[in-house]
This record gives sequence, C-alpha cells and structure tokens, in this order.
Amino acid sequence: MPKEQLYPVNPDRTKPWNDLPELPIAPTLYRDVDIYEQLGLAKEALALLAGRSIAIPNPGMLINSITLQEAKVSSAIENVFTTDDDLYKALSDSKADGKAPAPAKEVLRYREALWEGYHYLEENGAFDRDYFIRLYQIIQESGDEIRPPFARTFIRMGGTGPNTGKPAYTPPRGQGIVEARLDNLIDFLNDEQSQPDDVLLKMCIAHYQFEVIHPFRDGNGRVGRIMNLHIITRHHQLDLPILYLSRYILEHKQDYYEYLAGVSQQGDWKSWFLYMLKAVEWTSRLTLRKVNDIIESKEEILDVLRSQTDVRRPEDLAEAIFTQPYIKVNHLTDKGVYAENTARNYLNELADLQILEKKEIKGKHYYINPALVEILSY
Repeated sequence: MPKEQLYPVNPDRTKPWNDLPELPIAPTLYRDVDIYEQLGLAKEALALLAGRSIAIPNPGMLINSITLQEAKVSSAIENVFTTDDDLYKALSDSKADGKAPAPAKEVLRYREALWEGYHYLEENGAFDRDYFIRLYQIIQESGDEIRPPFARTFIRMGGTGPNTGKPAYTPPRGQGIVEARLDNLIDFLNDEQSQPDDVLLKMCIAHYQFEVIHPFRDGNGRVGRIMNLHIITRHHQLDLPILYLSRYILEHKQDYYEYLAGVSQQGDWKSWFLYMLKAVEWTSRLTLRKVNDIIESKEEILDVLRSQTDVRRPEDLAEAIFTQPYIKVNHLTDKGVYAENTARNYLNELADLQILEKKEIKGKHYYINPALVEILSY
C-alpha cells in the first residue's frame, strides 16, 4: 500500500476537517531511509549546539540575544515586522514606558511567551491546555481562550493570483471537537513511551498537528513554533530554548506552507519531516556560529578591559554588554553590578574606546554594542 494511503487526507478544504486523524500516526510514515538520514544530521548539529551551550559559564549572556532574534523572525513569518533599532530600544526600555512601536511590542510579547512556557513546563512537568492558552494570551495580549465552536475560521490562500483569499484549509469546528483534538495532542506530547522513535520526529508531528487543529483565533503559528523549542528543551536536547529555528522557516516560508498542505491534502509526511529536520540541522549550525561569535567577541573585549582600563570586575561588565544590543546605565545598576555613577563612567569609557557607541534618542542615553548587533544580524 502506498504511504499516501496510510494517512487519511482532508477531502474538502472548504469544510471543517472534523475527521482530522488523531495521534500517533503510523510508524511507516516516518521509518524511511531519507528521513532517518536527515534525522541523524539534525541530531548531530543539535548535539554540538547543546554541548557548546552547556560549557558557557553564564548562559544568561546568550538568552536575551538569541531568543530575541527567534521572537523577531517567528513574528515576521506572520507578517509582523519591526526594525532592529525599534526592537532593541523597546527591549532596553522598561515595559512601563509603553511608547515602543506596536510591532516591537508584539515581538517582545512572543519572547515573553517563550520564557513563560519554558518556566511553566519546568514547574509543572507536562503540557496541558493551560500551557497553550497562556502562551496564546501573552502573544495576543488578550483574555481569549480556545476558539468557540461557532467561530468560522479559515486559512486563506495568499498571493495575488485568482485563488487569493479562497480557503486553503478549514480547521476542525464544533462543540468539543477542537478541545478533543488538542487533548489528544497533549496526550501525545506527554506520553514518553509512545511512538515515534525520536523526540525530533515527535516535534515534527506535533507541530503539524497543532497547526491543523488551529485552536485559537489567531497566533497559532507562533504558539506552535514556541512549542517546538519546548519539546526540545523538555526532552533535554537543549538546556535552554536558544535554537533560532524560525530563521529557516522564514527563509523557506513558501515551502513551509506547501509541505503543511501536502500532509493534509496528499498524506505526504515525508516532505514535511525532511523540511523540519533540515530546519533543525541548519538553524543548529547557525545558532552555534552565533554563540561562538558572541563568546569570542566578549573575550576580545574582556582582554581590552583588563589591559587598557581599571574597571573593577571586568568579567561582569563584559558579560553585561552582551546580554542585549542596547545597554543603559540602569541595566548595570538594577542587577547590582555597579553603582549608578560607576556604571555611567564605565559605559562612557567603553564608548571612548569605541567598544560601544553612545547614542541619545529622545533624551535617553543608549550604549550600543556594534559587535553584538552585527552577530545578531546575519
């Protein structure tokens, strides 16, 4: 029997797919030589990143920087765009400021949801409905929950052709149907004994299933991509959610939607597995490169601090200026690193040495780390 027939496809994209198959899927759909070859490459690349991140004395130095880029790019997939300058300023300013452009605020909410979900799983140990609802509410800044059974939700075709705006897919809908499918996904995520053979295969399956369940009115793609990282960290493939996974999806966005539709309409799981596993491999290598470059750049600046300045605790200062691209005096004082005058003097000294660039924006002084900005930009 051809593999395509092992997975019931969606018969009519204009009607709710209430017969969406439950998990797990048949093992035959992923026990394939090409899939396992790509799985091996993805696991190797991810293991290299995990090993490097474990060896970092203060991983907090990477947490802000890498997860900020993941938040920005995952939001861009949903056509939420912000400039680096707006984003870095918004991150540097307090939440109470409230003056950041709306796209920058939306990206920062994604980043907040990423960490909220990570800590939620650390404390509770398992996925549940509340996990997904909390992520969604943070991203959307809303009190909304799972979409009601009467809500007419469609995934519409993009582009400019004759089919633009027509339904590409209609998620399940009806009393208790979405909740039942989401509960089945949650059981799959929490079942350590179930198929598939590897956590990365489980991630691929879970991401597809969440996308087609589409449990919320909006923000489903972003919640699903956060879930990907949490599957990886919960199974100890990474200690922290620093994988820059959305970068590959953004650069191959058309393929992303094509392969999602390929599963629903043709039962083509193989292309989806290969795509997602390639994304893990590619972004693991990219993230590792960024991690190495951040550490190398930090060490170079630390050498300058030790040899050309009288800065006290130069290690603390070097790490502080790599936690985010735009630094303000209060970032050093709030963390108890230095007193206010000392912090200001040290940052000005770094600006004099051309390690940082001092910039005044609407009466506020920012100290920009150009080395970190460059690393985050590639």
